[in-house]
Amino acid sequence: MNELRAIGVQATFDHAAHAAHQIVDLLPLYRDQLGGRLLYGGPNVRVGYRGVVLRFEGGKVELLEPLAGSTFFDSFFARNPQGGLHHLTFRVGDLADAVARSEAAGLQVVGWNVDDPDWREAFVHPRSAHGALIQFVQSRPGYPVPCPEGATVESLLAAPA
Repeated sequence: MNELRAIGVQATFDHAAHAAHQIVDLLPLYRDQLGGRLLYGGPNVRVGYRGVVLRFEGGKVELLEPLAGSTFFDSFFARNPQGGLHHLTFRVGDLADAVARSEAAGLQVVGWNVDDPDWREAFVHPRSAHGALIQFVQSRPGYPVPCPEGATVESLLAAPA
């Protein structure tokens, strides 16, 4: 990430995301063995995946799975049949500035989406980021909202998309 600091992108690490064919396959490791606690989650029907974010002391991990009929992860699973690290997310104060500085530094920015004022995002393509998909996010304070008390990963996974 030396390239990002050198061009002045002020970013704060938010989370790492692990994709699998089914989130339930990841729970024995991330929740049961490592002690992750449910923070928030749900389906992203527009894109075609479901995510569950678990918090840990000092960080968060997002667990991802495709929604039925979605092609969103097809190329990812073609390269990584068992799944694996999907992306790293960094929060930025000004998404347009982060994108402009990244492009000025020669990084390929893809997937810029500002349709949702609560969660604006853009990605640095893995070819420009040494094989890692980097997500820049500018969100409103307090977003996303944590799950209500008593919610479980199972209840989120059982909810229709």
